[in-house]
Amino acid sequence: MKILLTSTATPSILRKKIMDMSKKNGLTQPCFEKMLDYTIDIFESNGLGTAYYGYHNIDHELEVTLGTLLVCGGEESIPELSNDDLKYLYVSALFHDFDPEKSVDKPHEENVLKSISVDPTIKDLIIKAGIDFEIIKVLILRTVYPWEGDLRERAEKEIEKCFQISEITKDNPEKQKHYLWLGWLLSIIDRVTGYALGDFSKALHLAKMNSHASAWNPALMIKRSVMYFEGLIGGESNMCEMVLRCLPKHMRKNFMQNVQEFMKLRQKEIQIQSDFLYDNLKLVSKIESMPIRKDKTFVDALHSIYLELPKPLRLEEKDFGESINDSDVLLNTVRLGNTGGPIIGFAKGGPLENYKFSVEVRDENQGKRNTMFLEPIALKMGYWGLGGGHMMRQLFLMQAHTMKYEFLTSFALRDVIEKRTKSFERAEFVTKFDPERWDYYRIKL
Repeated sequence: MKILLTSTATPSILRKKIMDMSKKNGLTQPCFEKMLDYTIDIFESNGLGTAYYGYHNIDHELEVTLGTLLVCGGEESIPELSNDDLKYLYVSALFHDFDPEKSVDKPHEENVLKSISVDPTIKDLIIKAGIDFEIIKVLILRTVYPWEGDLRERAEKEIEKCFQISEITKDNPEKQKHYLWLGWLLSIIDRVTGYALGDFSKALHLAKMNSHASAWNPALMIKRSVMYFEGLIGGESNMCEMVLRCLPKHMRKNFMQNVQEFMKLRQKEIQIQSDFLYDNLKLVSKIESMPIRKDKTFVDALHSIYLELPKPLRLEEKDFGESINDSDVLLNTVRLGNTGGPIIGFAKGGPLENYKFSVEVRDENQGKRNTMFLEPIALKMGYWGLGGGHMMRQLFLMQAHTMKYEFLTSFALRDVIEKRTKSFERAEFVTKFDPERWDYYRIKL
């Protein structure tokens, strides 16, 4: 079965593939299908369906479940696995991030265990599957990432409690060792599958979701992605290699090619930073005139940079070209070398009344025509962290002030806004959003 997904794969597509693989692997009891449908329903009813732009949404939950079935029924069998082991892995994969009321994107395993422990439907389905709930908890706890430091110590203490409660593992070191190994297997499947199911566009989409929902500075996305893959391939090489060997050949190829592409992007970033540090790279901000803004080549250049933004940050996407030509819209760019050099970023925005946000924002100044809204600043990948964004933002503030606007509003990471509340800008939060922590704020000009 050749499986290739795009960044727009839907839960219904994933569900069908999971059901096909479940039957192939012998998981034909009705309870396994009911678990699947119940999980999809709970995630979607709690706003964690495909529309939620975070890494740990329903798509991730289903991809890990599919990856588990592919590994366990893959091209190369794992002799250590029994039929019962497959049941434990399937159920643990399906519920490993089951945290419907999460306050941050990355689920806390303690919250996951609490959520499934108090859910009568899940408990009933696990009983019908004929498996031990304490061992499910062990496997989920072993997916803690990173498996080191305080996180590991806390998880190991909880795992030991589960082992002593379970009649299967109590006073049985060999069984305990085996289920810890199963948990490690699930942990690697969890971290590999999404990046093996599609091409680099899907892999980059996942990285952007993870970065956005984790509230990372954009300058860190590629660097942290590379560190993530190095930890998998280097630090946990034996288990990672086994998982990849058991996946279909095209998925192994996808994963390794995606890793290589992230490595290339990181090398490009390092080269750009090197050029900047040795004064070979100069950034210049510029207010763009209307005749230039009407040029199609100029608009296309900005649009290509705009598409690199995480999806929730692409405001007014359908009317992007029209907004560039709108005289009410303020626009400035940052270029390489001089004011005629290549464009590597832009800042634009307009009167608050021009925007209809997809998220719930209540701004008391709506309709007063006294507020300029700054859209999320766009920079080419590799140029974050070099000061270009700051240059454009300051120039935009000056433009808004010159036009006699009283306030400026925008979206930014919560930590960034916190710093601005204590700076000369005296920023204030207007609306906070969890779990994204990408909030709406205001400053007085």
